[in-house]
Amino acid sequence: MESLLFRFEQGQRKIAQASQLVGVVSSGNLEVLIGPADLNSGCEISVQTAALGFSSIWQAVMEDFQSRWQLADIRIEINDMGATPAVVSLRLDQAVEAYLEHGK
Repeated sequence: MESLLFRFEQGQRKIAQASQLVGVVSSGNLEVLIGPADLNSGCEISVQTAALGFSSIWQAVMEDFQSRWQLADIRIEINDMGATPAVVSLRLDQAVEAYLEHGK
């Protein structure tokens, strides 16, 4: 397993509500847990992945995700079993959308 941590500063979208879990860890998939955290307008994303040596790809996917959502004071935990970048991006978007919907 490889552990990666990404932090993005100065997010614009603060959402304070209960944590939300999306996805299921199984062959070729991943789960995403998203929730509030006091991060001084930052967003932290931790990744536990079975696919070793892909940190530059993870970095690119996380940067793209944060540029779209601009999250602030949010912590995201990802447990991955080899999902493709497209699946990772889709699951992250689903997690934020579920998180936003849960707060309505």
